[in-house]
Amino acid sequence: MKTFKKKLKKFGKLIWEFFKNSLPASLMFCTAGIVLMMLTMKGGSDALEETVKHTWTSTSLLWTIVCAVAACGYEGLLMYAYGGTHYEMLVSGNLKRTSELGYRDSKHKEEKEYRAWKGFAVGAFVALFTIVFGIIFGCNQKALSADTAENLSTGMAILLLVGFFLSGWSIIPLYLMNATGIYVSYFWSCLFGILPIIVAGVFYIIGAYGRRNKVIRQQELADKAAATATQKPKKINYGGLPGTKPKKRK
Repeated sequence: MKTFKKKLKKFGKLIWEFFKNSLPASLMFCTAGIVLMMLTMKGGSDALEETVKHTWTSTSLLWTIVCAVAACGYEGLLMYAYGGTHYEMLVSGNLKRTSELGYRDSKHKEEKEYRAWKGFAVGAFVALFTIVFGIIFGCNQKALSADTAENLSTGMAILLLVGFFLSGWSIIPLYLMNATGIYVSYFWSCLFGILPIIVAGVFYIIGAYGRRNKVIRQQELADKAAATATQKPKKINYGGLPGTKPKKRK
């Protein structure tokens, strides 16, 4: 029972670490959805039908791509930094496990040690809203296909608003297509979730290897400097007497 509680506590710390690491990127994706909604739905809900019919153009598609790329870029930078930090934590953990003298580091946390799969796990947390709302909207496809916002039920209107704010970057393009008469299942929006998962995993690994290469280069430079210092010939004090200092060969 004690072992089970220990493993459960360890698992809880790991999940909390994933959630903390995914939160900034999740907020960025939410911001991207809000910006996309402001850019593609000008005119307000009173003229929603006319608005979407005139705004789902190549420009709307371009803004969708820009918002998604910006959010993915921010997520990539964060995961690159996390990868480097977690690599250093892994080195600290290895020293702790292999040291015969009982190496201790107060800053070491096992849940922050680098593992290649952790980047994809954090990406899955970022993609959680995208997948969940894709399933919810897909199951309510007919209820969300009203001609205007006034014809939506109160529950569907609230769901639509929440979906736009939390995962608008994946929902809005499909909503606008359906509003213009192009039927697209909302279940396809779940595929948008693959994007943050791949970006997070790839940049997390790149960040770890980047920090590893940096440490190796620094160690090589330090070793080279130490070797150069030891190879310098020692100066001999001849006392300044004439004839005691050997002549330099020409």
